[in-house]
This record gives sequence, C-alpha cells and structure tokens, in this order.
Amino acid sequence: MSESLASEVRGAEFGDVRLTNRLLKIADRLGCWPNMSIPAAADGRAEMEAAYRFFDNPKVTPEAIFKPHRQATIERTRECDELLLVQDTTEIDLTRPSQQVSGAGPLECESRRGAFYHPLMAFTSGGVPLGTVWSKSWAREKICSGRTAAEKMRHKRNTPIEEKESMRWLEGVREARKVAEACPRTRCVCIADSEADIYELFAEPRSTTAQEELHLLIRACHDRSLSSTTTRLLETVRASDCLYRCSVDVSSRKQKTNAKTAARRATRDARIAEVELRACSVTLQPPPRFDRKLPGITIHVVLVEETNSPPGEVPVQWCLLTTLPIDTAEQVKHIVENYCIRWQIEIYFRTLKSGCRIEERYFQRMGRLLNCLAVYSIVAWKILYLCRLSRDCPDLDCEVVFSPSEWQAVYATVQKKPIPKKPPTLNEMVRMVTSLGGYVIRAKTRPGTQTLWFGLQRLHDLSTAWDSFGPESDRSSKIFSGLPCVVR
Repeated sequence: MSESLASEVRGAEFGDVRLTNRLLKIADRLGCWPNMSIPAAADGRAEMEAAYRFFDNPKVTPEAIFKPHRQATIERTRECDELLLVQDTTEIDLTRPSQQVSGAGPLECESRRGAFYHPLMAFTSGGVPLGTVWSKSWAREKICSGRTAAEKMRHKRNTPIEEKESMRWLEGVREARKVAEACPRTRCVCIADSEADIYELFAEPRSTTAQEELHLLIRACHDRSLSSTTTRLLETVRASDCLYRCSVDVSSRKQKTNAKTAARRATRDARIAEVELRACSVTLQPPPRFDRKLPGITIHVVLVEETNSPPGEVPVQWCLLTTLPIDTAEQVKHIVENYCIRWQIEIYFRTLKSGCRIEERYFQRMGRLLNCLAVYSIVAWKILYLCRLSRDCPDLDCEVVFSPSEWQAVYATVQKKPIPKKPPTLNEMVRMVTSLGGYVIRAKTRPGTQTLWFGLQRLHDLSTAWDSFGPESDRSSKIFSGLPCVVR
C-alpha cells in the first residue's frame, strides 16, 4: 500500500532531491495513518519537524507535488474505452476559534474562513477512480454584501466570465480536452453538476486531433430559451415520447441547518420513485453578453422525471444536457448511468475531509495548507480507489496492492487461522481490513471508505509488528533468544 502510494509522488521535481525523498516519506506516513494528526503519524519529533519544514519550503508547490500523480493518472486512463472526467467544488473550512489562517478568505460569509478546492477526477464507466488530472484551489479576498438583488444581477451581467469564479468550470473543460488529446483511443466525457450550467461552457471548443472529440454531460439548472420556437427547454423535452420507465431508490435526507434553502436540499423520506425517461435534440438561444456574441448551440437533452410523486414531496428530476448520442434507449440509459458516477466525487470530498481531516490541519499560513492538501488529495484518492477496485475486480490478487507482511498480519488477526500459501483476493483483503475499522462482514453489504481508512491505520500497526516479530522475522529470534525459558 505504501509503495503504491509512493509511486504517485515519485519523480516530483523541486530542484532538490532531498525534498523529493522527504515527500516520499511524508506520503508513506500520511497514507499509513490518514486519520491521525501529522505529529501522531510522524516517527518522532525530528520527522514531524521535517514534514512541517517541507510544507513551508518555498520550493514546494501544490503543482510540483501533484505533477507525478497526474502523469500516472493519464497512463491509467489510456487503458480505458470510456473515461468519465468529473469536476466539482468543495469548501475547505478553516475557521479557527481565535487566530485565523493567514491567507484564508470568506466562504459564504465573513465569519467562516477558508478556501475552495476544485478537482477534475478521472473515473472508469464502472466508477473506479483513476486519479485527479487537474485541480484548482483559491481563497476569496472579500465578499460583496449589502447589495440589492438588482445590483447583484447588474454586477453579474457586467463582469466578464474570465473574472468570475465560474471560470473554473471552463478551465476544467479545457483540461479535460487535454486529457482527450492524450488518450486518442478513449472516449472522454466531462461531467458536472448544475452549477456548471453556463452557456460559455457549451460554446467551448471540444475537438481534438483524434477522431473522437470531448463530450459533455451537464445537469441543467436553467429552463433555457430555444431558438426558432416559443417553448422552453423542459416543455420541449416533455413533449417527446417516453423511451422507457423504471424505478429508482430515493434515499432519505435531512436538511442541514446551514444549507441553502433550495428544494433539492430539503428534508425528504426514503421511497421508491417511478420515473420516465425522454430525450430530444434542441438548439439553445444564446444569452446576451455585453462583451461578446455567443453562437447558438445544438445539444441533446435527457430528462429523468418522476410523474407521480407523493403529496408534499419534491419530484425527482434530472435534466441532462449532453453531446453523447441519444439514438437508442440503450444510449440514453448509458448517459444516465454515466451521470450517476458523478456522486463518487462527493464520496471523495467526504474522504478528504472526514478521513484525512484536511480541515483540522493547523497551519498558520495558507501556502503550507495547500501543499498539505496536495498530498492528502492523493491519499484520499487511494482510499477511494481501493474501495471501488475491490468491487469491480474482486478476484484480483491482493498482492497487487498489499505487501505480504500486510495481508499476512491482517489474515492472522482477523481469520485466526494458519497463513495460506495463496494470498486472498483483493475483495477478501479489503473486507478484512475494513472489519478492523468497524465493518461487519456480511454477504449482501459492501464496506465504505470510512471503515477502510480506520482499518488501514490498524493494518500498518499490525504489519509493522509482523515485520518485527512475525514468524519470518530475524529480529524476533534475536530478541527472544536471550530470554530465560519459563517451565510451568
């Protein structure tokens, strides 16, 4: 596990080979104990201070830390027939009770301070995360409060897209196009939630030198106007024929006290929803812009909508704008399945915050924290990768990821049986590791990332003891050979 994680940062260039070697040690330690503080994960005070000096070194940047992982991710993506490039934004809340982090900016209000993290992650069509190919972090200098709604709208209309935070979505599409250029045999699809429903995004060039262009799959936020018709987007797609019907499980949800008051975030009960799928092609009416003229865009629309929702419940509705083909019902179904993979990036954010506890890393300056975030972003990806890979490739030999001392120590602890000659499968190993973190092994359930990151910490403690005192350890024979034999 530690060796596979080190391979994601090996080759980082800081102009000093000592910094590269230090990064390997830091990635090893933080990967072994992702939930612990840096002092707890470090092997003594000297190693702890070396880690903090590394994050504070002016030669160290998030881009330099991240570059080898991006290259390794690109290599993995070339083996896929279809690649889903998912982008999204999350808050990094760094609010402190007294002294605030220097360089942190306001989030939704001045009392909450922090930064924003926007990655572009690569997934297989089965949901296995292959890595992060691009990311952007920033902190706001200020937020404009006290304006009326009309003043906010006027300011929004008179500000170029390049000067807005929304520009990150277009930058993500451009980076996705670079990935498509590097993987000419792979169909690449850039996926984003409704926050990315920006007209300029659909007008971005998507062609590459290869035959396959970059595709888009964006959840619509606006009921847009259409060219050459008075009807709007939703009315037009609802008028098309129903391709098929299906049932979906709607999970329960409780509205957070600090969440936005949108209907999609309201409290709801779990239920089985009956939905209908429709699809059609439309030409969007370009919105007016003060600094440019935008072209009309022809795009496909896929509507997933609940027809008979319970009284008082908000109907399930996904309106997806895409450049993928919609000629058959199977193609439309595949589009919906691809969009469902977008939820994996939310699990990644949860792993980064709850598993790696990035918001609880106490640094005095933002530069140090962003360097630390670059390392933990790779650690969080590795945890999610193991969790998903064990589901998609359950029969894979566990030694592809885990060393012999790791799986043997876990097997002896969990199974309490003699060590087999043949290593267990990856699925069996991950289930044993997660059982160390609190997962109850059952045939019909699957472990999650939370029990995995807790289990990985115990795994490394066990493997360290196994290397030191296990049956194949020379050290154990030397330690216990000098002890007197007690005869009872």
